[in-house]
Amino acid sequence: QVQLVESGGGLVQAGGSLRLSCAASGRTFSNYVMGWFRQAPGKEREFVAAIGWSGGRTYYADFVKGRFTVSRDNAKKTVYLQMHSLKPEDTAVYYCAARLSPGLSDRPADFGSWGQGTQVTVSS
Repeated sequence: QVQLVESGGGLVQAGGSLRLSCAASGRTFSNYVMGWFRQAPGKEREFVAAIGWSGGRTYYADFVKGRFTVSRDNAKKTVYLQMHSLKPEDTAVYYCAARLSPGLSDRPADFGSWGQGTQVTVSS
């Protein structure tokens, strides 16, 4: 298993930007497909983005395309989520997750390791 710790959340005005980070420890980070998910109060956890082992493949939910960018630095064992043009509906707890299987996935059940989450609040 890999241990994950998110950071970078906070309060931002609509139209603003934030960069989330997820630091990993434990087994070889580069073996993991990494994903970002979010969960708003009263809603189910939903997929945001995923990135392959080398960072060459990415996959985004339709509602973040063009606004969010996922990237990773395997030497630093860290995955990032750069968020621009934030909207109030982006308010949620954001989680990073790790998956040993090679395919990109948007299903939470496909990810075996999770961080504790970081709160993102976008004010209107």
